Amino acid sequence: MDIQQKIDEIVKSHKVVLMMKGTKQFPQCGFSGRAVELLKAAGCEDYFVVNILQEPEIRQGAKEYADWPTFPQLYINGEFIGGADIMWEMYQAGELQQALA
Repeated sequence: MDIQQKIDEIVKSHKVVLMMKGTKQFPQCGFSGRAVELLKAAGCEDYFVVNILQEPEIRQGAKEYADWPTFPQLYINGEFIGGADIMWEMYQAGELQQALA
């Protein structure tokens, strides 16, 4: 299985996936920490995390998969949503909470 297939399988086999630097408990950058806090504030506690610092092939492959150069990357129901800034805008508008409901 190539890396794009692996990423596709991960994204489509979980309702919510956050590809981030670090873990839920120990985010390794400010943007990843912000993404975790936004998911929590939106009422989402159950989501799958890919720590890209431990998965260098996914780190590179996910940039191509989503056509998005930075992390974190949020996926809901198999669809790429965006990074921390987009999550913040969606949260403020109530759209993140709706997407996660």
